[in-house]
Amino acid sequence: MQIPEWLAEIGKQRISPYPVEGFVYGMGPERPKLMLVGEAPGETEIHNGIPFSGRAGTELMKFLERAGVSREEVYITSAVRSRPYKWGEKRTRSGEMIRRKYNRAPSSAEMLAHAPLLDYEIEHVKAPVIVALGNIGLKRLCGPEMRVTEVHGRFIKQPVRRLKDMESSEYTWTEKEYLIFPTFHPASIFYNRQLLELIHEDMDKLGSYLRSPDSALTLYTNTTMNDEADQNEHH
Repeated sequence: MQIPEWLAEIGKQRISPYPVEGFVYGMGPERPKLMLVGEAPGETEIHNGIPFSGRAGTELMKFLERAGVSREEVYITSAVRSRPYKWGEKRTRSGEMIRRKYNRAPSSAEMLAHAPLLDYEIEHVKAPVIVALGNIGLKRLCGPEMRVTEVHGRFIKQPVRRLKDMESSEYTWTEKEYLIFPTFHPASIFYNRQLLELIHEDMDKLGSYLRSPDSALTLYTNTTMNDEADQNEHH
């Protein structure tokens, strides 16, 4: 499944004022076992056009294998389709300082610019569960107050955020509820190796869901948030 060209062109125009480069389409079957929502492509991805094909992608494929699925069985996309970059300096082997582009997290304005693209995919890709990879993907789907450290490894059934309309700078909520499974972004283990064990636990839960959805949902639904909501109603 791929978004139509007219929508891709709208996305490119909407994000053109920002410091980004390239454009990478979401990739995967229309009826995947999972839909994965990451942050944005990096340098590798904008050159080969394949989402999650760099260092983080290598780790992601290991995690998916642990959950019992392959790249060909999932739909992979991101909150932003162009590479957000910042300029920095790097010293070459000869000692010369050169300016180069480094990856950075996408801004809220950049996510808003490409919101119609992800909205289209969420509506048209028929996935039983959407895996939010890291805080960027999670906040784009479920709201800015969400934290992956607090809800990773749980299944959350709720509406997701979508752009109100093409002229708007506000999100609204879908009428439909989706099953969201937050986990850490695969690149997070490059900075904090201790997260690897937590990601493995999350992938084991995801694998349990793929093998037996009903029993996994009973074990790993987001009961903590429901309890907090009940408490808030009582005060």
